[in-house]
Amino acid sequence: MTPNISKESTIKTQINVQQLERWQVYQRLLELQVPCQCRCHQPLEVELATPLKLWQFWSVVQRVSASRKTLSAYLDHCWQLPEYKKP
Repeated sequence: MTPNISKESTIKTQINVQQLERWQVYQRLLELQVPCQCRCHQPLEVELATPLKLWQFWSVVQRVSASRKTLSAYLDHCWQLPEYKKP
């Protein structure tokens, strides 16, 4: 008997964020086609079936939960190019 390697596992999680932030996160996840549900007075429910969906979810949550200083430092880091060295 061989295991079904092609079967993807799905992570189901809930996130507690303030109402306005929850709506923003929900709308952005829908735009990214990340399966989620946003019910009134309930935590946001998200299904993460692939590494890409997990990264998209993390990125969207960071955008609303991280401080401005943290986001600025992350952006600065992204713009830095590694130094090219001749062989």
